[in-house]
Amino acid sequence: MREELDNHRLDINEGTAEMSSMFEFLNELNRKIDRIAERVDSLTLAVHGEQPTGAFIVQKLIDREKDVFRSLYVLTETQPYASYDQLARKCLLSREQVISAVASLIQKGIPVLKKMDSNQVFLKLDPAFRVAQAKENLVGLQSPLTCYFR
Repeated sequence: MREELDNHRLDINEGTAEMSSMFEFLNELNRKIDRIAERVDSLTLAVHGEQPTGAFIVQKLIDREKDVFRSLYVLTETQPYASYDQLARKCLLSREQVISAVASLIQKGIPVLKKMDSNQVFLKLDPAFRVAQAKENLVGLQSPLTCYFR
């Protein structure tokens, strides 16, 4: 009897863990669907000749993403675009880490514009987002950006 009860408890625990992981998966899927819906709405407005509201929705960034964002913000103050290599040197990270962080920034709602030139990718922040960041601190940086010049 005890063995059957233990087996039943194990089955319940496994089922609970599976339900929990499915719940997390569905929540992430819902977030992605919401982002796609926002983009479709923006594209629809653009096709009809209307300007989107300009409200930027940015998810919370981790420290590495904030460092890459700060570096991109600072580097593009003095030059039009920054490369992954420049960002890597500025952040003291590998190029691959910077590429991953930039992809994460884009996924979290930061409009990073990319340009190809001679098989090299150059990045900059959307000018409207840059102005909004300066006014409203959308990314949630703890201190002013000017203290991060290296």
